[in-house]
Amino acid sequence: AHRLLFARRSVNDFVGRWLVADPVMVPIDLYRRGHMAHHREEFGPNEPDIPLYRGYPIARASMRRKLTRDALGITGWKLTKGLARAVRSPEPNVHRPARCILAVQVVIFGVFCAVGHPWLYLFLWQLPQLTIWRFMNRLRSIAEHGGLHASRDRRETTHSVRQSMLGRLTIVPYNTGWHLAHHVDSGLPFRSLPKLHDELVRSGYIQPGFEYRTYPALWRKLASGTK
Repeated sequence: AHRLLFARRSVNDFVGRWLVADPVMVPIDLYRRGHMAHHREEFGPNEPDIPLYRGYPIARASMRRKLTRDALGITGWKLTKGLARAVRSPEPNVHRPARCILAVQVVIFGVFCAVGHPWLYLFLWQLPQLTIWRFMNRLRSIAEHGGLHASRDRRETTHSVRQSMLGRLTIVPYNTGWHLAHHVDSGLPFRSLPKLHDELVRSGYIQPGFEYRTYPALWRKLASGTK
């Protein structure tokens, strides 16, 4: 989305579309426009993910209901039906990316068929995408911005959480957990975010006690119902 994976824009866009976004059923152009709007103005009117993290903190029971819908595939199925409608849309700007995603899914299904296990496309690709991924995506999104508010100060729009090996292996791979550093300079390659974070700490921008020690500590706060 940030065109930071490769130096050449054409290579970045090709890999980003066909090998990253379409396989996981994300229309990259639509997502990029929304994500750039997100960086211009967190909590602004054009954010793509704001339904995931606005209104926090919430009651624990409400958090449980949201995560249950994600884990059971209800959220994922709703989004998949929207993609299916887009495939049939008469508008080229709508149906073209949706049909590209469908074509890539056919190729992936063909690979599973070629190795003799077509049923694994459902259990190793689609089912996790509809359930586990949606569950983890909500947890990651609220850990990035939940419970905060619009401000020119990035420390009031984006959380800072200390990184652990477990977190980096699950919900925040590829240095995405250094999210405050990413919002301070969204043009910096992700491989450099740990160094930028350390510099922000040394400079006093991120002060002692500002960071959450763990993701569970932040999630408990966001499910406390207490502003």
